[in-house]
Amino acid sequence: MDAVLADYHTAPISDQEKALFAFVEKVNRNSWTMTAADAEGARRAGWSDEALYDAINVCGLFNFYNRWIDATGVDEMPAEAHLLSGKRLARRGYILAEAAQSA
Repeated sequence: MDAVLADYHTAPISDQEKALFAFVEKVNRNSWTMTAADAEGARRAGWSDEALYDAINVCGLFNFYNRWIDATGVDEMPAEAHLLSGKRLARRGYILAEAAQSA
């Protein structure tokens, strides 16, 4: 993960993943310049339209939430809370057992 965060271009990940990161990078930095060719490059690497749509949604939501948090002054959770949340998610997942049974 450190290598991807430092430079996904040289990180030891697949060309398919690099294509997705290139797509996501443009979505985050220059979304107003996106063209069909940007999506086509990711598609050639094996990504479906649904996967690209999901990537765009994740980028958009993270950007929204970061701006909302910055503007409203919401404080980040302490490191201990993140650790407990991660352990809970690893143990139970995102769906509560009771909700999964009633669905």
